[in-house]
Amino acid sequence: MKLVTAVIKPHKWEDVRVALEGVGVTGMTVSEVSGYGRQKGHTEVYRGAEYDIALVPKIRIEIAVNDADVTPVVEAIVTSAASGRIGDGKVWVSPLESVVRVRTGDKDDAAL
Repeated sequence: MKLVTAVIKPHKWEDVRVALEGVGVTGMTVSEVSGYGRQKGHTEVYRGAEYDIALVPKIRIEIAVNDADVTPVVEAIVTSAASGRIGDGKVWVSPLESVVRVRTGDKDDAAL
């Protein structure tokens, strides 16, 4: 089992959700987060005054998947979240040692 975690731009969320449903993802956790990468935020103008935005809003998606499903899930996220601009996001895959469904007590693959 693996934990696929992605951080994407908020306006791409709906495209990513549809793509993930298309590859059979039935459950995920989605959070609104803030952060920055190499650019350390950006500058905006409001009412004629320029100011720095240090933390950029993002969407974090976490999905527990079987090993066989990792590649299609990652490809769905990358293709649907890409705009070709800096700040499109990142996807990483981590080993998942164990999963337990709270309601039933199902463990590991049965809990996915």
